[in-house]
Amino acid sequence: MQRMMLKSKIHRATVIDANVDYEGSVTLDEELMERAGILPYEQVHIYNITNGARFQTYAIKGDRGRGEVCINGAAAHLAKKGHIVIIATYANMEDVEAANHQPILVYVDEKNRIKTTTIGMAVKAGVL
Repeated sequence: MQRMMLKSKIHRATVIDANVDYEGSVTLDEELMERAGILPYEQVHIYNITNGARFQTYAIKGDRGRGEVCINGAAAHLAKKGHIVIIATYANMEDVEAANHQPILVYVDEKNRIKTTTIGMAVKAGVL
């Protein structure tokens, strides 16, 4: 049997822009993507802490070090500049793998700068 497990999350990121006219996706700072193990065009789930909206889209790479978290396309109706969001990815795993899996958790400050990264409960220093 397979289980859908949390692969990674960026916790309490601040939306810095919302562009309804863009064709779709969420633009993320390249460093945030790398640290969370998110690939360009990978599906992401976004949970808006500010208004409770939940939606799925895909990630595209933004400029490194700028703290970009930009909601694009139709999803821009669900998250606005200044909203606080959680960005999560999931992976299917067999029971044996799932039993030992530890997700990557990236914690950011109000400017989307990385404060800490953990794998499960272990804090990792530097780039994973």
